[in-house]
Amino acid sequence: MKRIALLCILVSSLPVLAQTKLNLVPAPAEVKMDTGNISININTEIVLEGSGLENTASLLNDYLSASYGFKLKVVTKYSNANSITLNFERSDHAIPGAYNLTVDKKGVYIAGDNAEGVLYGIQTLIQLFPVQKKGPLSIPQLSITDYPRFAYRGMHLDVCRHFFPVDFIKKYIDYLAAYKFNTFHWHLTDDQGWRIEIKKYPLLTSVGGYRNGTIIGRYPGKGNDSLHYGGFYTQDEIKEVVKYAADRYIDVIPEIEMPGHASAAIAAYPQLSCFPDESTQTGKTPWAGTKEGKQVQQTWGVFEDVFCPSEYTFNFLQDVLDEAMPLFPSKYVHIGGDECPKEAWKRSPFCQQLIRDNNLKDEHGLQSYFIQRIEKYINGKGKKIIGWDEILEGGLAPNATVMSWRGEEGGIEAAKQNHDVIMTPGTYCYLDHAQSKNEDSVTIGGYLPLEKVYGYEPVPAMLNAGQAKHILGAQGNVWTEYMAYPSKVDYMIFPRMMALSEVLWSPKEKRNWKDFERRLPAILDRLDKKKVKYSKAYYDLQATVIPANNYDGVLWKLESKIKTEKIKWANDLHHDPVAKTNYDYTKPIKITKQATYSAKIKNSNPVIQEFFFNKVTGKKITLINEPSKNYPGDGAFTLVNGVQNDKGLSKGNEFLGFLGNDCEGTIELGKMEKIRKLRFHCLNQNGSWIYPPKYIEVSYTGSLTAKRLLRVESPLEIKDGNIIYEIDLGAETQMNAINFKIVNYGIIPSGNPGAGTAAWLFVDEIEAE
Repeated sequence: MKRIALLCILVSSLPVLAQTKLNLVPAPAEVKMDTGNISININTEIVLEGSGLENTASLLNDYLSASYGFKLKVVTKYSNANSITLNFERSDHAIPGAYNLTVDKKGVYIAGDNAEGVLYGIQTLIQLFPVQKKGPLSIPQLSITDYPRFAYRGMHLDVCRHFFPVDFIKKYIDYLAAYKFNTFHWHLTDDQGWRIEIKKYPLLTSVGGYRNGTIIGRYPGKGNDSLHYGGFYTQDEIKEVVKYAADRYIDVIPEIEMPGHASAAIAAYPQLSCFPDESTQTGKTPWAGTKEGKQVQQTWGVFEDVFCPSEYTFNFLQDVLDEAMPLFPSKYVHIGGDECPKEAWKRSPFCQQLIRDNNLKDEHGLQSYFIQRIEKYINGKGKKIIGWDEILEGGLAPNATVMSWRGEEGGIEAAKQNHDVIMTPGTYCYLDHAQSKNEDSVTIGGYLPLEKVYGYEPVPAMLNAGQAKHILGAQGNVWTEYMAYPSKVDYMIFPRMMALSEVLWSPKEKRNWKDFERRLPAILDRLDKKKVKYSKAYYDLQATVIPANNYDGVLWKLESKIKTEKIKWANDLHHDPVAKTNYDYTKPIKITKQATYSAKIKNSNPVIQEFFFNKVTGKKITLINEPSKNYPGDGAFTLVNGVQNDKGLSKGNEFLGFLGNDCEGTIELGKMEKIRKLRFHCLNQNGSWIYPPKYIEVSYTGSLTAKRLLRVESPLEIKDGNIIYEIDLGAETQMNAINFKIVNYGIIPSGNPGAGTAAWLFVDEIEAE
């Protein structure tokens, strides 16, 4: 039953009214409001005018039963006005999933361009229902025309660092369906565990599926829990999950990592390694149990023991794929390809001979050879590969789709080569990053607030129209090093996953951050009713440090999204966080000497910040090289803002990060100052490929001339990864400007995490006295 001219009287302001009253996410393409409401109750019928929609009707009934305690009768013929009618209508949109939803006195009418579109219409209808659980469900009369922007709308979940049961995987899929994602990227193998049953190789799960312990706390760990930990999914369980997802029109893409991140597989079958008789390298990480032989890793990071590109390995991987691929109807198989150290290949006579025999340029060429050989096999089975952007190194496999995670550069390059791309840059899409500057739980680091996710644009501006068509969409990634329980996963993905859903579904011109902010309380209220634990970081008191006028001190700027509550602040020169005097915040607080400040709003945890002052704090600073977009801090001022990092990457926003580049710039003192010592705070965390500087050198401008100082190479102090370098001038020296150059470590040498790649340089604070 197709509806024609259902709404007769609409004024031009009503589409705007829809945006101010409805609380839908992702926002529909077009909404027109009518006056009045209708009620859905136990007498309402679900009418299946389109064939094959029984499953979709069942999903609606499941929701009604779980949320409101009743189900609706399902019929195939329209008999009364109190009905929810499901049907098909042709759509002119190229991407499947479009639908129309109408609510009027005749009831609810949902028509999709296919069954997937009908389901999306039902998900929108569900969000129109009130959150209360008693009485009729009153919904507004309106009409909605809606369709997806991108064909690939993905969420990822790593089950290797921490394992999650099937029940939670289904719950996770329900989350995806609710917000119109259509792809679940299931990361099933890695160094810390092999999670998919392969019957031909039972040791993959009985040995590779378990580790003897896990580090405690942030990498490199303050100890080891010594607990035998792991688990895996049987093939029957995987079939169950895949069907559950398919019923919700979600494609499940498995990831079988190769050629790196292979420790778990190698622990089960050592002959997959270039050096099967060598024991696993455990470094200085706290370890539980034996270190003899090949082991499943108990910590996080990147490890040198990777798959040997031998015939044994290729036969093994083909056997694995032969069992895995039939379990997943998806046309894609994700083969990883990321973070593959080349050191084992460099010292392997077999690999070096393979490079010569195949006229390969180097080990990067060998990785390309590896990926292309696997791709040819997978293509022969009627499927395509996806790989992380490292598969570009040495030459891209002919039919590969690139998942761009190290920024957008890999995706841009692949699109220019006419390869399909899925954007998932860490700066916008890594939902394991901290979502609060005052994070109350351990995260992997970085800082990705809700508004930054919402502001992401997956199509890079520098691509022309033909190249832009290769951007299939984007994906949120959930790596679980620091997510041991389902509740922590919920906390990390919500509400950022909702923001990403709008990026991927809603028309670009319809996205409106202010309106998303308006809708957020109602959106979160639904999560509360479902007892989903989510982050309230959006409501955190935001504290930033900015330069004072004339660079005389710093300003502590406080902002709250809860406008009804006053911000209170206090300072205590004895560093006592329990302040004795509280002041109302009216403007940024000027700070000119060392002190600890605290601020809070009612019913919230305080923000506490200690400031360290010296002769360059708050001064004007400029940099020659811009920091990485992944770790921009608060710009160059981060180095002289008086805030000294003492928590490593958990406060990653307090660092400037430089990938392969030097940190070089000038600090202008504004007047002549007597200075004897300069100190530079850096980070040393090799497991994250962050290395100390090679050396630091300084020159200064004084009353007469500029003088080049001898470089410093050895740190003055090392504590918990934080390192301080000091340059002692020997006597107080007059100067009005300081030029500094903190030289990047360079290419990481063999035997170290990240060997063969450019090192990260992390700089926190510069001091002068």
